[in-house]
Amino acid sequence: MPIKIPANLPAYDVLTREGVMVMDEDHAARQDIRPLHIGLLNLMPKKIQTENQFARLIGATPLQIELSLIRMTEHKTRNTAAEHMKSFYRPFRDVLKSGEKFDGLIITGAPIEHLDFTDVTYWDELKQVFDWTQTHVHSTFGVCWGGMAMINHFHGVKKHMLDHKAFGCFRHRNMAPASPYLRGFSDECVIPVSRWTEMRKDEIDAAPGLTTLLHSDEVGPCLVQDDTHRALYIFNHLEYDSGTLKQEYDRDIANGTPINVPCNYYPGDDPSQPPQNRWRSHAHLLYGNWVNEIYQTTPFDMAEIGA
Repeated sequence: MPIKIPANLPAYDVLTREGVMVMDEDHAARQDIRPLHIGLLNLMPKKIQTENQFARLIGATPLQIELSLIRMTEHKTRNTAAEHMKSFYRPFRDVLKSGEKFDGLIITGAPIEHLDFTDVTYWDELKQVFDWTQTHVHSTFGVCWGGMAMINHFHGVKKHMLDHKAFGCFRHRNMAPASPYLRGFSDECVIPVSRWTEMRKDEIDAAPGLTTLLHSDEVGPCLVQDDTHRALYIFNHLEYDSGTLKQEYDRDIANGTPINVPCNYYPGDDPSQPPQNRWRSHAHLLYGNWVNEIYQTTPFDMAEIGA
């Protein structure tokens, strides 16, 4: 089954060219099934790129997905056209007022790691989002800064600044092979990392109800399961395109920002060579497993979500 998105959303043409099954509103209405309703709270500055990345992964399963795009109410983006935001995004305030419920919600990262959580301009509203998920979302997936913020809100686990950026592709160990979220995973996998902060495994292990599923000896915990709050937190970037780290590296070089060559990304760590994608299959596995778990456990009557 395809992912249902507006026919004029840029991701529609991108995913169609890639062979991902997509469907517009008219075609979806002809199928006598209930699609999974998944929201994307997009905190990234490059909204369209992020839409494409996550729609590609959750749209690759055999289930029909209805994707809703959500933004923080008062925060204004400077990197995406206002017309795009007006056409495709709803402010969280409107979602809250509607009483709408979701089978799944993805909360993305944001390039604000250097700020304390309480210094983020939309922190109060984001805390409201986290609490709202407990009554209106069946399963939430916090990504990078979004995951760090959510685990801090619910468990008080702190993020710690690094003395240098964790940047590149790092090996991670499968810590829970029997987890349904890691079904089909190898014992080790390579995952892109791009962050100035870290969460620490001993602090996660000390918090009741948290289980580390993927961990790297070099860059720490990656994927954490939170059964109490029906959530997953991933601090790294399986959703990245092949060239995303290259774009970040080239941007920093152009701006004169000190940055190391992303490790284990270019062949021979040579930036003149095209980068190699070694994480795509595990990205599809993880998000496909998440969607499958939602399908297996979410109520058919969406009014019962969060009850």
